[in-house]
Amino acid sequence: MAVLFAACSTTPTTTSLLDQTRADFMAAQSTPSVAANAPLEFKAASDALDRANAAAAKKDSLDEIDKLAYLAKQKIATAQEVAKQKQAENEMANAGRQRDEIRLEARTAEANQAKSQANLAKADADAARAQADAAANSARDEAAKNAALQQQLADLQAKQTDRGLVITLNDVLFNVDRAELSAEGMRTVQKMADVLLQEPQSAVLIEGFTDSTGSADHNLQLSQRRAEAVRNALIGLGVKSDKIATRGYGEAFPVASNADAGSRQLNRRVEIVLSQNGAPIANRH
Repeated sequence: MAVLFAACSTTPTTTSLLDQTRADFMAAQSTPSVAANAPLEFKAASDALDRANAAAAKKDSLDEIDKLAYLAKQKIATAQEVAKQKQAENEMANAGRQRDEIRLEARTAEANQAKSQANLAKADADAARAQADAAANSARDEAAKNAALQQQLADLQAKQTDRGLVITLNDVLFNVDRAELSAEGMRTVQKMADVLLQEPQSAVLIEGFTDSTGSADHNLQLSQRRAEAVRNALIGLGVKSDKIATRGYGEAFPVASNADAGSRQLNRRVEIVLSQNGAPIANRH
């Protein structure tokens, strides 16, 4: 009995309020947000509970123990309330940040879309400018080409007729009474080829003529051979053969009388007729 009495006398005194306070403290302690969001308040609650536990250990009066336990319970409640408020504030802050992030993402998406549209508009403008520049360059090139062609035709003394453009090769471009082109004749034919290569749609008719000296049969054959010589020279310079026709007229269709040497020289000629826009070349009448 003495031993039992001694054991009971060393057991710390407690009260139901202190037990509730200890339970409240354990619940608060097991909630991470309390220590995280209300560290000072939770420390104050812990210190107050330690004082109540110390009073119980010293077997102070029940009133004193309950008084200290009540104070500790209030501080635990305060810590929990502060933690709740801080948690709510944090959640509101997080919601605000999320809202700001969403708004920023939306503005960024709008900015990116606007930038993309601006880039597309710039690309369209650049393409249009490039197309305009290309058209302008093409027009300048075409104008330069036409100017060069007109100059070449002027150098060849081309004349516009109802049958088309006519370029005349004089007798001096051939060897005497022969169908071979002289060196000067080849240079003239080269100029002619340059023109024809720039006018791929033009049909070409090469017509040969002689004066009235000699037999009609000889003159007809000579005029044909000279027309063929010019045709062969043009083909050798790159002009397509299927666009060139020849015809020898001999002493027919003179452009001057055959009464003197000067007139007869004018009649000894080769005329090259260029059709316009691929139109057929009309026959001589």
